[in-house]
Amino acid sequence: MSESAGRLFLAVDPPPDAVAELDSALQPLRAAPGAPRWTPPSRWHLTLLFLGDVPATALGPFTDAVAPAVAATPPMSLQLAGAGRFGSRRRPTVCWAGLSGDVAELTALALRLATAARAVGLPVEDRPFRAHLTLGRWRAGRDADGDLPDRLAGHRGPVWPVTEVVLWRSHLGSEPTYERVTAWPVG
Repeated sequence: MSESAGRLFLAVDPPPDAVAELDSALQPLRAAPGAPRWTPPSRWHLTLLFLGDVPATALGPFTDAVAPAVAATPPMSLQLAGAGRFGSRRRPTVCWAGLSGDVAELTALALRLATAARAVGLPVEDRPFRAHLTLGRWRAGRDADGDLPDRLAGHRGPVWPVTEVVLWRSHLGSEPTYERVTAWPVG
């Protein structure tokens, strides 16, 4: 069995002021009946590409392939804005914050990153990229208020420049943790 570099993903991280403002907007919803299991703000990332377990031998070629994909990215600004859910209103699965600003450029970056991963033989999910920040997940079989994201519809956080793409390694367990592997500057 080959050694693994771990469960990897590429992300853009919102700055602390944007995280704090969204966290504050979520406070009245945290204990609401039918709320999802909320993700702690320390684990909020805008995931561009989830890779899962990556063989250690693929890590170097992958990071080399990511560099030009990120370098081709123009300067971008984003804003956490609004919210929504994946799944139906009656059976929601994920509560998410939306984005405004240079979302088309972010989507193009996510596509280039997926192409870079495929070029070095890494499997990539075959579904369209949808820019969002996961706020929480509803558990199957539990009460779920699928209308709860509507209460964040008017949220507009600060506009912020995207300065880097980060390669994160996740460590699963009762309290998942993230380790920053490397990063590439944007713009």
